[in-house]
Formats: sequence, C-alpha cells, structure tokens
Amino acid sequence: MEKRMKNERRIRTSASIQQRAKELRQKMTPAEKMLWESLRNRRLGGHKFRRQHPLGPFIADFYCAEKRLVLEIDGDIHDLQREQDEQRTRQFEEFGYRVIRFRNEEVETNIGLVLKKILEACQSPSPRMGRGVRGEGRLPSPNFGRRAGDEGSKG
Repeated sequence: MEKRMKNERRIRTSASIQQRAKELRQKMTPAEKMLWESLRNRRLGGHKFRRQHPLGPFIADFYCAEKRLVLEIDGDIHDLQREQDEQRTRQFEEFGYRVIRFRNEEVETNIGLVLKKILEACQSPSPRMGRGVRGEGRLPSPNFGRRAGDEGSKG
C-alpha cells in the first residue's frame, strides 16, 4: 500500500467513477498510449504517474500525486468541448492541482517536446492546496466530469 503524502487530502470518488476509470485504462487513445509508455514505471525523471486516475468526480488522463500535476490529452476540440475543458481545468486549479493540456497531435508528432514540458513542470514547485469551491476538500458534483457517451475516443 502506498504512503499518502502528509499534506495530500483524499478526494472522495464514487464506485462508478472508479469503474469508469478502469474501463478508460483499457480504451486509451493512441496518443495516451504513446505518452503512457514514456511515463510509466517512473521513466520520466523518477516521477510516478498514474493513468486514467479518479480525482473526485473527474478522471484525469494522467496524474502525478507528488507534484499535484494533472495531464490532459485532448482530441479534436469544438467550442462546447473547449468550454467544458476550461471549466474542468479551473476546477482542478481551485483545488491546488496544476493542469497541462496537450493535443493528440502534439503527443503523436513531438513526444520529445511534450516530455520536456512535463519534466519542466515536475521540476517547478508543486502548487499549494486550494480551499476548493466549498472549502470542504471535495471537488464539485460529478456533473462536471466526463460526459455521457465519452468512451475514451477523444479524437
């Protein structure tokens, strides 16, 4: 069993979100698979990343707990999706998570630059924990999580 960081709050996640994360790990996009091969087993600077990791009502594509860093890989984005992604990013940031977004194409065509940006983020100080919208250490309603019908095919 992993030791939890002293200052890290546990964010409650429902059983359905945990099950959905497990399913998404089996349905990763080609870009997610490519990035995972470079992150898994502490391959990037010794930092531990998790894939399709539940954080409250959300499922982060990749997550590094020690750095409170969320990585999101975005497929084709239309205006509605962009607004939802921006809202999701703001909510993660309100809870003290740093979020970096990459497009599928960035990962697939320039993995070296993507890894460099991630490593630079890991080497900068971790953000302080936010108080959250409600000040209770919980992320907001699952309504802000992945949309129904989002079956892991992001692009």
